[in-house]
Amino acid sequence: MTTTNLQIEINSLPMNLRQEVADFVEFLKSKNKNTSKPKSRKFGFAKGKIKLSDDFDESLEMFADYI
Repeated sequence: MTTTNLQIEINSLPMNLRQEVADFVEFLKSKNKNTSKPKSRKFGFAKGKIKLSDDFDESLEMFADYI
């Protein structure tokens, strides 16, 4: 159902049912907010897991014509 169709359906409801729809939307938003809390990160968690090659700062061969 598109947003426009949803708006038409809601607008066709009596005012008391529109309020129930609004309450249900707030319920869904609060339910989603509680479950999607990201985990806290610990500083230094990835230490030692990432290694750069020794020639990381060297120019790439494919760009030799431009240097």
